[in-house]
Amino acid sequence: MEVVLSAPRGFCAGVVRAVDVVELCLERFGSPVYVRREIVHNPHVVSSLKSKGAVFVEELDDVPEGQRVIFSAHGVSPAVWKHSRERGLKVVDATCPLVTKVHLEALKYASEGYSIFLIGHTGHDEVIGTMGEAPESSILVEDIARARTVQVPDPERVVALTQTTLSVDDTSEIMRVLKERFPNLVSRNDICYATTNRQAAVKAITKEVDLVLVIGAQNSSNCNRLREVAEAEGVPAYLISGPADIQDEWLEGVERVGITSGASTPERLVDEVVASLKPTRVRNVELVEEVVFFPLPRTLR
Repeated sequence: MEVVLSAPRGFCAGVVRAVDVVELCLERFGSPVYVRREIVHNPHVVSSLKSKGAVFVEELDDVPEGQRVIFSAHGVSPAVWKHSRERGLKVVDATCPLVTKVHLEALKYASEGYSIFLIGHTGHDEVIGTMGEAPESSILVEDIARARTVQVPDPERVVALTQTTLSVDDTSEIMRVLKERFPNLVSRNDICYATTNRQAAVKAITKEVDLVLVIGAQNSSNCNRLREVAEAEGVPAYLISGPADIQDEWLEGVERVGITSGASTPERLVDEVVASLKPTRVRNVELVEEVVFFPLPRTLR
């Protein structure tokens, strides 16, 4: 069996920054350091940080007053910031800068009287945070069906923003429908470089493999999109968290296995999956080299 590794894969700059934030806070301030929700959507990353002294909570009420709390890479709404101030918490913000950019766009267009279409998934932390910036002006558009029926007070002043971890192809279709209905639509495709690159890379290797394994968490948006991209190319694809999830029947008659991983997946999991397959050959197919770097929050520089 041959294994074909898709590149780029794994940690993006925003995830590296978020994990570094937690580790630096533990190093400088000691344990406990509280983290609101999963710092990134991967249980292996969360477990590792827990073992070093990080305490993960769902809500700020679970953080003792006056303590230090880290906001996850997905960002939070203004209401969460307000609540943190009311409780006297010391906030370290690990929001990905590309998510912050979308928040600022929402504020800008809302202040100019635009209705905001946010293309994204209900309940995702990033979507909740972005919509919280301008809740009266924002409308969530999850799919083409919603794009075909959504209404706004002024069809001449509309803008479309996007969650950063969406399917590039699906988002393009939704945007196309919105532009047909609202010719003056301002479109801001905010899908991040890492999501775009990983989807393009996995699409490229589907032409060479019989099966694709996407390594990552079930609740990771970008991992689920990678699986969908591979399936859309006509190749069976499965989202797994590690070697234990691989089922023998998936590999029957398979000569070439493609492997990729989401933007919040540690590379060691890729190594473990490759080792478990016992391939006769491993080949890396790199579509583009990523050199993006995000500086730490001011409080940690």
